Amino acid sequence: MTRRIMAVDRIALAVAALMVALAVVGPLLAPHDPYAVDLADALQGPSAAHWFGTDVNGRDVLSRILYGAQVTLPATVIVIAAATLIGTLVGTVAALGGKALDEVLMRITDIGLSLPSIILALGLAAALGSGLRSAVVALALTWWPGYARLVRTLVREVKDAEYVDAARTLGVSRARLVFRHILPNALNSLYVQTTLDVSAVMLVISGLSFVGVGAQVPSAEWGAMIAAAANNLTNGWWAVAFPGLAIMLTAVAFNLVGDWLRVRNDPTIREGVR
Repeated sequence: MTRRIMAVDRIALAVAALMVALAVVGPLLAPHDPYAVDLADALQGPSAAHWFGTDVNGRDVLSRILYGAQVTLPATVIVIAAATLIGTLVGTVAALGGKALDEVLMRITDIGLSLPSIILALGLAAALGSGLRSAVVALALTWWPGYARLVRTLVREVKDAEYVDAARTLGVSRARLVFRHILPNALNSLYVQTTLDVSAVMLVISGLSFVGVGAQVPSAEWGAMIAAAANNLTNGWWAVAFPGLAIMLTAVAFNLVGDWLRVRNDPTIREGVR
């Protein structure tokens, strides 16, 4: 059982690493121009010339997927980085700023958590104007409450630890106490959550592009590719299936990597797996 789990973890790590690598060097590997329209080759099935076929405009689907990795994955990373920064700031201030400030910030956080992120992001993205940049900004502004709640809990657990009390007794400044002793130890578990969130954020970004408020056609973003090919599903299934497969593989891989990190980080779970 343990060997089987380890094999799955290795595969997930390999797939996640491959997708990250494609986001860096994908365009160099693309066999065709992803934006070159050739109506004579429209909706050609998978072949030696076009491994993943062509879309309704004759563009090579494989090349567009490789280019799309440089759109979808960086957008996902930007959302998570921004949401983590905002959430860490709010959570830390709430945990260390006194009861009144804690109550105000946590009530705001609870309001954000009570509303579905995708609905909020959809409304904000529509208000900001269609486009991938608007979708990224909207999603970052709606994703931070979960991190704020998590960071507040972690900081509250660490701030009363013995080594923190010892540093406080020695006269360490408040800023040094927070940034040198509390945050580094409190946030050790945060990277697990950010890894788990890669799949969720990527699915939402692709979903926003699919409904028309994210990346716009003819962008090679994976969700926009599916939206552009949805009307030709019966006679061009490959133009939908392969971008969808790229999204699915990436999401599942990062989710499994996050689970693996969580198991490694929690001794009680690790013992249960054994």
